[in-house]
Amino acid sequence: MKRFFKIAIELPIAAVILLLPVLICGLFGQFFTPHDATVINPSLALRPPSWLVGQGWAYTLGTDYLGRDVLSRVILGARATLIVSVVGVMCAGLIGVCIGLFSGFIGGRFDLIMMRLVDMQMSMPAILLALLISASLGAGLTAVIIVIAIVYWTQYARVVRGETLSIKQRDFVVMARVEGCSSGRILVKHIIPHVIDSAVVIATLQLGTAVMLEAALSFLGLGVQPPAVAWGKMIAEARLYIATAWWLPTFPGIAIMLTVLGANLSGDWLRDKLDPKLRQI
Repeated sequence: MKRFFKIAIELPIAAVILLLPVLICGLFGQFFTPHDATVINPSLALRPPSWLVGQGWAYTLGTDYLGRDVLSRVILGARATLIVSVVGVMCAGLIGVCIGLFSGFIGGRFDLIMMRLVDMQMSMPAILLALLISASLGAGLTAVIIVIAIVYWTQYARVVRGETLSIKQRDFVVMARVEGCSSGRILVKHIIPHVIDSAVVIATLQLGTAVMLEAALSFLGLGVQPPAVAWGKMIAEARLYIATAWWLPTFPGIAIMLTVLGANLSGDWLRDKLDPKLRQI
């Protein structure tokens, strides 16, 4: 825990700059939005950003086809992105780590079945699998979290299973068995601490892909539903106005791009910090 805290306070500046606004908007965005993001006012429809037409900062990023403030909707859209990506990746990690640990530690028929299941799922494109699951479960925030958990658990399972197979053959695990340690104690005390670093790195790298998957599902109408705000849904609603109101898809698209970039930068940095082969001396 102390090591992860030390790493957390050494996060790269670029990743912090990109992700901190998303975190703040996701947690506290409803308290500082300039306008009510759900109020419809047709008389204000499709107004360009105020700073472009010399009208001050009343509607900084303009309004959409229903007269709703784009800036307020972008701010509130961070909440759905934050909840779905973080909770979904955590659920995927929990499932994948548990299956990988037991598969590598127990071995035998259980390992064979689990790894063939992993192979089958990883042979399918992630977006196709996500669409099939979403169509079965229906749209909504909870459904998207379940989709992310089901789609992304396999990577954890495969990596953790491989590391477990290697670690359980090491001398300190063999000595623990000789001393009479139970299988549960060996897992908790000797194996999990050695595989947790890889799981954390995978989770950080998957945050970006989870954000893109949530945006894609919302764009297709299978993700977060109104009145909740989602960046992918905003882009989908702006398709008919992209030629005359460029700001409608641009700003939520930029929000998605910067969030994914920040997640990828933090994942790459964390991998370098936790991997002794890549760690700088």
